[in-house]
Amino acid sequence: MKNHTIKILEYLDDHGLDIFTKDQVLSIDTIPPSSVMRGVKKLIDQGYLRVIEKGKYCRHNFADEFVIGTFLVKKGGIAYWSAMNYHGLTEQIPNTVFVQTNQWKKNKNVFGVAYKFIQVRDYKLLGYQEKGFGNSRFTITDVEKTLIDSFDQPEISGGYPEIIKAFYQATINPVKLKRYCKAFNKTALTKRLAFLTEFFNKPEMDVFIDYALSVRNENYDPFWPYQQAKGKVNERWRIILNIDEKEILNMRH
Repeated sequence: MKNHTIKILEYLDDHGLDIFTKDQVLSIDTIPPSSVMRGVKKLIDQGYLRVIEKGKYCRHNFADEFVIGTFLVKKGGIAYWSAMNYHGLTEQIPNTVFVQTNQWKKNKNVFGVAYKFIQVRDYKLLGYQEKGFGNSRFTITDVEKTLIDSFDQPEISGGYPEIIKAFYQATINPVKLKRYCKAFNKTALTKRLAFLTEFFNKPEMDVFIDYALSVRNENYDPFWPYQQAKGKVNERWRIILNIDEKEILNMRH
């Protein structure tokens, strides 16, 4: 009878599995379940496989940070600063992989890489793209969702100057931006983005601007939410420019 460890490796090869769960290998119907797990343990001891976390494994040479990050959560994907870097919206390379999910999960280190899990409400779980191929696929927020997430939580997106630069450089789909802002239902956030859209003369954004005008309220919100609400007032968007306009322009590059 063929060695169980060889059968497990052949199964992984046949199904193109570089990263997999306990349940996946237990589906091998030619090996008793108890023997499967003994075989997996032996392969780990021999260095052929590595443990990502309980019940989740990968081959010894598999190290795709985004695939692993997505694999660690049931719902969600790569987001915030990590997504900004992936989309070329920042030159800064974060030393942490940021993963957005709707469940609480303790931050952890896997194979020397730090993963930070950001728990959000279900309504924020939108705007994901699937990247990669085969077993090495991962989900990541698209450009528009990445921008909204970043303005929603700038402290895990490189900071306000960095996300303003990202917004200036990005090619933005106004329909997506409208859809995501509507889902977030944060008027102050929408007004900030609308102000920047016009301030930077972003082209063909009428769909988003019309939506922003329709939800604009009477409140005067600070442009930079973590700074004192003091400065020039933009009446159109009812925003207090607590950053000088010249300073905003300087953040473009």
